[in-house]
Formats: sequence, structure tokens, C-alpha cells
Amino acid sequence: MSTIDDRTDAARRAPSMADVARHAGVSAQTVSRVSNGLQNVDDSTREKVLASMRALGYRPNGAARALKSGRFQTVGVIMFTLETLGNVRTLDAIAVEAANADYSVTLMPVPDPTLGAVSGAYRRLSQQAVDGVIIVFEAALLDQVEISLPPGLPVVVIDSNAGANYTVVDVDQALGARQATEHLLSLGHRNVWHIAGPRSSFSATHRADSWRNTLEAAGIEPPEPRYGDWTTDSGYRLGLELGARPEVTAIFAANDQMALGAMRALHELGRDIPGEVSVVGFDDMDEARSFWPPLTSVHQNFREVGRLAMERILAQIEDPSVQQDTVLIPTELVVRDSSGPAPR
Repeated sequence: MSTIDDRTDAARRAPSMADVARHAGVSAQTVSRVSNGLQNVDDSTREKVLASMRALGYRPNGAARALKSGRFQTVGVIMFTLETLGNVRTLDAIAVEAANADYSVTLMPVPDPTLGAVSGAYRRLSQQAVDGVIIVFEAALLDQVEISLPPGLPVVVIDSNAGANYTVVDVDQALGARQATEHLLSLGHRNVWHIAGPRSSFSATHRADSWRNTLEAAGIEPPEPRYGDWTTDSGYRLGLELGARPEVTAIFAANDQMALGAMRALHELGRDIPGEVSVVGFDDMDEARSFWPPLTSVHQNFREVGRLAMERILAQIEDPSVQQDTVLIPTELVVRDSSGPAPR
């Protein structure tokens, strides 16, 4: 005969699969099928089991399911910073797509953008319960040497050139910079000055290269780019420098924050936008339409980047033999009031 203590212990312990089976009046095997999402259970029985799970507060043992299936339903994300608009929105899209696929996300920030730091983070994630890794690079270090990670986990790389060994998903940086530069030239500006992002940034380097190539293709000698650090403060400082030069009539900034800083400097210098100087940014952040004047900017589809990255990593998890490829998401120039015809 059970004692009061026995009943108390039973009440305190977490409900088991056998408890659910007794409550629902089915076999433990049926509960296991429902718990693992198998389809060979009729709808009425499935609903009965799920109702019993809810009533008893039963939670399937994820570790046990992982041992049986070889899947942890988790994707790791290695990311250098959460301070940039692109990284935050990309991570948000990855998390949304992961949830839609019944996956969770383990984030591992890496403050040091070096191959060694990335490899170390990858090794740490490979020792944890993750099925694949998405790496978001904000560094040009892979232009010098292809990434080399220990084998074992599927990998998708965002915002860098990882070579043929890994799937890469990115916005078409070169297309966006070309759209911005050609737009300003089409308005009659004789040259376009560029406020670039950090030299260490992959995306900034490719935007600057495309800006330079577009000017040269038009028979224009590119002026020396000014390098900022993505912040409004650096855009303001460089805007004061460029705005003091009367020959500067068009500025292409590598992101919207630096464009905002440059516009503030131009306002303080008394230079009309776009009557005397046109300004184009890159990112098309939500606030761009509220700048004064509203900012012409290159739109990046960060949600699509995150969605495709998650789609590619899930494909590799399902089939490790999936061929690696590079996917570039097109950009779109959104023309607003900060760009206009060159002054006569």
C-alpha cells in the first residue's frame, strides 16, 4: 500500500510518458509517436494525447528525442556585433524562420573579428547541442584567406566571401553602390564623393570598390574616399570636411547613420540639400524617410537574407550532400528628397 509520502513524491515529480498514457487511455508508444511529431496517429487520438499532456503539464524530453533522432532542433549563430542595423535585422529574421521550423537559436557573440576567434566559437558550438551554424561576418578578413573550420557541422556564411567550401548568403553590395553612384551621375553631378565604412568591413570594402569602378567606367577619376566607422559622429565629422569644399555636390555614404551625420554637417554649414549637395545612404533604415530632407537610400532586404540563410542551413541538416552555393539578394534604390539635380 502506498503511503502519503509516496503520493507526495509522485505529485512532486514531473509527469512521465506513462502518466500521459494512463490519463489518455492509450499506449506509451502512441504518446511517444505524438511527442516526436510522427504522422502515424489518427487525429482524434493525437488530440486526446495532447490534451492529456496539457492537463498534466507534461513536457517531452528534448535530450532523449535528440539521442534517438540525432537532431537537437537548434541552430547556432556566430556574430561579431549587435550594434549594426543589418546584424540586428538579420538575426531577427533567422530567429523567426527558426521558430517557424520548430528550431531554436543559440547566439554566440565574438568581439574579435579574426579567423581564430571564429574557429574557436565554431568549436565551442560544435560541442553544444546544435545541428548547424550560421556565421555573420562584418569583416573583410576572408578576402585574404578563405575560412577554414573543423569539419562536423553544416555552415552558412552571411556578409562575406567564404570561398567554394561554404554556402554564402549576402546582399549584392556591388549592385547597391552602383545604383547609388549612377543615380547621382544621372542627375548631372560631375563627381561623387564617398563616405566609406571601416576598412576592415567586408561590405564597406565592396561598396567602395563598386563606387570607384562605377566612376571609372563613366570616365571620372574617383576622389579619395573618406573612412568612417558607421556612426553618425563619423559621418558628421567627414561631412564638415566635404561640405567645406564648394566642388562637392554629391555624397554617397556607405550607411544611413553616416549619411545622417553628414546631412547635419551640411545644414550647419548652410549648404542646401539637395539644392547644393545631394546625399544618398545605404540600408534604407525605417527612420530614413523621417530625415530632413527624407533620405534617398539603397534598400537591403535583411529579412530575406535571414530567411534564405535559415533555409540553406536546414537543407544541409536534412541532406549533408547538398551542393554549396552563393546567393546574392538584389538591392533597390529608394529615391527621396535628399538627391536632386546638380547645381548650375
